[in-house]
Amino acid sequence: MSEDAAGMTSGMIGLGNMGGRIARRIRDGGLPIRGFDVNAAQAGEAGIDLAASISELTGSVDVVLLSLPDSSIIERVVLDEGGVASAARNGLIVVDLSTASPASSVRLHDRLAEAGVSFLDAGISGGAAAAEKGALTLMVGGDPAALERVTPILETFSTGIHHMGAPGLGHVTKVLNNFLNGVSLAATAEVMVAAKQAGLDLAQFLDVVNTSSGVNFATLNRFPRIVQGDYLEGGLTNKLMAKDLRLYLQYLQQVSVTSFCGPACLGAFDLATALGYGDQISNRVVDAIGDVAGGVRIQP
Repeated sequence: MSEDAAGMTSGMIGLGNMGGRIARRIRDGGLPIRGFDVNAAQAGEAGIDLAASISELTGSVDVVLLSLPDSSIIERVVLDEGGVASAARNGLIVVDLSTASPASSVRLHDRLAEAGVSFLDAGISGGAAAAEKGALTLMVGGDPAALERVTPILETFSTGIHHMGAPGLGHVTKVLNNFLNGVSLAATAEVMVAAKQAGLDLAQFLDVVNTSSGVNFATLNRFPRIVQGDYLEGGLTNKLMAKDLRLYLQYLQQVSVTSFCGPACLGAFDLATALGYGDQISNRVVDAIGDVAGGVRIQP
């Protein structure tokens, strides 16, 4: 660890499923870290030094990290009275690790730049398991010099840091990636229900797919566990997956690209939410599809 890194202090706003894990990785990496979360129980579970408010946290650190549900909340946390901007000083770096609207990220970059604050939109991939191991992938938009300064902090919880270019392009990359993630999950869930209905041995079916042209992340890493009853709890929920897919569709509208697959994919996760799986891991979309197929479950 460089001497510059050792002297930098950071604060995490949002200590939930991902933020809490990331904050602990920073702490365990030997770097100073504080935290804030409006949910007192969630804040206590993080196991790090807590600030009493967003403004107190911001005023006491060199780097503010955000791990929040969506852009409306991010904008309130940054711009509202008592928010990050109100306590920010020249030279502060804000790193948004959320999945957010690229357009919102550009607006925040421009607003904070007026106060001499650098804003990096840093989408993350890998889920809770990778966060726990410090093996996340980061896709970052914004000032490369600011990214270089915070890299020692980011390296405590990631194994791949990719500078994608101008402000907003980190979150563009994340939104595009999450669409592919959602498509592979929803399509594989649909196929697995159909395979069950056909009477196929699902383990054997996955073995065939995983050595054939239908192979994808879901067939390799999710469904071999799901068919055994392990839904890999703790990851992205159906509601949050649907949120990410809406961000994708909004972005495609902005760049005049027609999405043929996006609405159908979103429909699968909206179905899961409508059937009561909204706050459960998005892998449960297979149960929602099974429900409308007459109550099919792919476990033995």
